[in-house]
Amino acid sequence: MENYSDIKQGERGAWLSIAAYILLAAIKLMIGAASGSQALHADGLNNSTDIVASIAVLVGLKISRRPPDSNHSYGHFRAETVASLIASFIMFAVGFQVLYQGVNKFIQPVMEQPDLLAAWTAAGCAVVMMGVYMYNIRLARRINSNAIQAVAQDNRSDALVSAGAFIGILGSQFGLPWLDPLTASLVGLMICKTAWDIFRKATHDLTDGFDAGELEQMKQTVAEIDGVRSIKEIKARIHGNNVLVDTTVLVNPELNVVQSHDITEAIEDQLKHRHQVSNVHVHIEPI
Repeated sequence: MENYSDIKQGERGAWLSIAAYILLAAIKLMIGAASGSQALHADGLNNSTDIVASIAVLVGLKISRRPPDSNHSYGHFRAETVASLIASFIMFAVGFQVLYQGVNKFIQPVMEQPDLLAAWTAAGCAVVMMGVYMYNIRLARRINSNAIQAVAQDNRSDALVSAGAFIGILGSQFGLPWLDPLTASLVGLMICKTAWDIFRKATHDLTDGFDAGELEQMKQTVAEIDGVRSIKEIKARIHGNNVLVDTTVLVNPELNVVQSHDITEAIEDQLKHRHQVSNVHVHIEPI
């Protein structure tokens, strides 16, 4: 039940992002059009696509909260990871678009001097999105949510895009039109790098990949349990925000059922307490 409660908290982060994106997109599009700032207008369109990414994560989180059924004995927690994967695709699209626009402005520079209101709007929006990022990144770490981690990274990318728009608009006021395409290109690269990190983590989890170093620490924990003579096998996988562990241990063949059961209980307790494992399956074999 604690896992479902954590996911419910994660939905608040997704709703916060959706609300922020809707509000900021409307402000940027209106002021961008009024001030003649293409950079701010493009930033507003960028936020419009981010609404879709946050909605995808929200839907994934809601599906994750569904209880186990006949077709999903382990629950629906991996819907959260799928949502992270979808968010990475949207971030890739945004990153490539920002990068393309930046490079294109180098080739075909546009001399424009939009109203300074556009610059300060971009700066204010960057501050707001950094605030949303700080909230979501802390929430993601507290509830161990990959989906909210992806939302937070998207929030940070949008804050950087707005900061880049601010620098570009300000640079145009001082006769430095190259600042805009330069910052846009750098921000585009950063967004693509963030999208790649989220994509790699999501695909790694979906293919039952697990950190070898962390697995070795779990192995050492199991080896320290009284009664465990040897570890025949131990493996782990990620299931949404849950860690599932399967291990086979060798024990004294003269132990009775109760004594063997006590060893399995000790293994489960230690793995859950020291490594925040959600589910442990222990198989006992005689040495």
